[in-house]
Amino acid sequence: MYQKIFLKISVFVVLVITFSCKPKVLFGPLPYYNTPDFTPQFLGNQQDIDKKIKHKIENFSFTNQNGENITQKNIEGKIHVADFIFTSCGSICPVMTKNMKLVDSVFKSADDVVILSYSVTPWIDNVERLKKYAEHNKISNKNWHFLTGSKAEIYRLARKSYFAEEDLGFTKDSTEFLHTEHILLIDKNKRIRGIYNGTLQLEIEQLIKDINILREED
Repeated sequence: MYQKIFLKISVFVVLVITFSCKPKVLFGPLPYYNTPDFTPQFLGNQQDIDKKIKHKIENFSFTNQNGENITQKNIEGKIHVADFIFTSCGSICPVMTKNMKLVDSVFKSADDVVILSYSVTPWIDNVERLKKYAEHNKISNKNWHFLTGSKAEIYRLARKSYFAEEDLGFTKDSTEFLHTEHILLIDKNKRIRGIYNGTLQLEIEQLIKDINILREED
């Protein structure tokens, strides 16, 4: 009898220790995306990741709504979320911005999470216009940047680096208008880890969960 009681106590202690401790996740459950067709790759060790996942977000330089120069240095060692909008959009962009504010509300005080909203009509969306757009949407997060700059550079980055239009990413050039509801999740090493429909709140809720997973990765 005493042995059974001791066994039950031992199991209970093990369970308490297991669920009360939250160790760092070395390699999380989120896949890596290395190609524009978004074939997921689930990898279990750093050697495989370094060997198989060569694609990273390229260097860039754009201007945000405050007139500040934003480059890859602003996302070094940080998680970032990217979408592609324009201020005069009356269809999906207002919904995407509204949903992105859900992400902002969770991570507004987190210095390791950055939001980059690239304008796909940079010839219209100058600094002043982006500033008004941010103010109209009551966005004050210093880590949420609305970006403008060269159309060709933004479109190239969207299609070649972020694979913003999935498998179409390598088939269009900067003369064809970029319009996508996709939101991309990028890890601390500038590798793509998730793609979401920015018009669907359910997917935004999943994005928030996935950001927290990445924050636990070491």
